[in-house]
Amino acid sequence: MKILFLACLSPKTGNHTTAERIRSHIESAGHTCELRDAADFQSPAEVAHLISRNPPFEAALAIHLFRAGRLLLDIQVPFGVIFGGTDINEDVKVEKKRVVMEQVLLKARFAVAFTDKLKEEAELFLLSPSRKIYVQPQGIRSEVTENFCWTDFLRSSGISSEHVEELRVFLLVCGLRRVKDPLYLLHVFSEWHCDNPLNVLVIIGPKIDPVLTAEVEAFVQRTAGVFLAQERSQQELHAAMKRCSAVVNSSVSEGMSAAILEAMDLGVPVLARDIPGNAAVVQHEFTGLLYSSPQEFIHQSQRLLSDPELRERVVRNGKLYVEEHHGLKQERQTYQQLVDTLL
Repeated sequence: MKILFLACLSPKTGNHTTAERIRSHIESAGHTCELRDAADFQSPAEVAHLISRNPPFEAALAIHLFRAGRLLLDIQVPFGVIFGGTDINEDVKVEKKRVVMEQVLLKARFAVAFTDKLKEEAELFLLSPSRKIYVQPQGIRSEVTENFCWTDFLRSSGISSEHVEELRVFLLVCGLRRVKDPLYLLHVFSEWHCDNPLNVLVIIGPKIDPVLTAEVEAFVQRTAGVFLAQERSQQELHAAMKRCSAVVNSSVSEGMSAAILEAMDLGVPVLARDIPGNAAVVQHEFTGLLYSSPQEFIHQSQRLLSDPELRERVVRNGKLYVEEHHGLKQERQTYQQLVDTLL
């Protein structure tokens, strides 16, 4: 079967990684799956025209009900959708978008939510029958590049210290866009750094929103202890994560953060903002630490640094959690079975 797969494909983002992984699951079952960026299309009519080209596509798939799913409304072949997170957590609050997403869900043959919470929210706000929505957590695969130099990484991020091995590096992994709220912790972290210069925060991720990127760059330039790293390949990012003291998430909204799960898989502690998408995977003091204010972030960070037993516990349980709930085998099986329903 020839399948068109639409997703938001900003380079080096979680969405892109997820789409590529799901595409490989589908192709391993013998299908042809063409992954295209939803941003390349202006209207459902353009996608309908692409679908009908010779040889035509026989089915379609989309990640994100509004950004990609709405583009499938005019096609005459069956399709499925995967919730992105912001579609259910944020876009449903805008009535115009909510109505469109309801139409997409009504027409879709199936939908996939990463968490039970996301499924419940979709059923509540989009009036969807429960049987149409399947819950499949993200599958995680972390890969570390072998020839990674931690000192070079820090130096290229603007950190020049004679005490590299003593630094406590907190890594905020996020694309620079509003929903990730990269400015949320910077002021309090800088104050903490001034009290103890060995504590530093490095932000790393693609520069998606140019206005916010300029704000972050300006803040970093005038603020002590906070740095902005250049984008890296997935393997280099994972190598940097493996060397840091903790991986940080400060998002306003998440479907399911791949960076959090990758950190757990790599044996790195996670400090995540207490929002539904994060709380679905981070159990406080068991698989990671949650915080609900910048001040609480500092408190939880201090606990993590001063309590080896707490650190060891969240690392051990986080890794076990990912192995048990986020395996690639189950994810592959789920998507292959769902795609078969499009035949």
